[in-house]
Amino acid sequence: MARFAIGLGLGGIGLLGAARAAEAHGVSIDYHSQLAIELQATFDSGEPMANAQVTIYAPKDPARAWKTGTTDDSGQFVFIPDAEQSGQWTVSVRQAGHGDIVHIEINEASNVTSAASSATANADRVTVTQRVLAVASVVWGCIGTALYFSRKTS
Repeated sequence: MARFAIGLGLGGIGLLGAARAAEAHGVSIDYHSQLAIELQATFDSGEPMANAQVTIYAPKDPARAWKTGTTDDSGQFVFIPDAEQSGQWTVSVRQAGHGDIVHIEINEASNVTSAASSATANADRVTVTQRVLAVASVVWGCIGTALYFSRKTS
């Protein structure tokens, strides 16, 4: 029975080496200013948000969509803001439950002055400490399980 417990523990450790890191879908939106605003929406993995829903809200009426559309296959979307509406434009990009909102400040003197994302778009990668803690937890669980099943019953 002890051999079984040791084998189970070593097998569990062996499986840890084959496990892949879990990746959650976060979203990243980049933009470039010219006369038009060009958005680039991607998931954390770098995969483009193809055909994602885009909703744009103008500064004068932020409660009603000024323009809607979808990104192309590479996650890009281009729009030309109304030159008469300076202020904060809000752009929302959503797909399959994932998305983000970016605020783009446009004034009369220059096309675009700044942008601020309302949510943290890029989730931090797993750190070495988190990885070591996860592996240690799984190993501890395997050892505990092996010891539980290897105990003598009366």
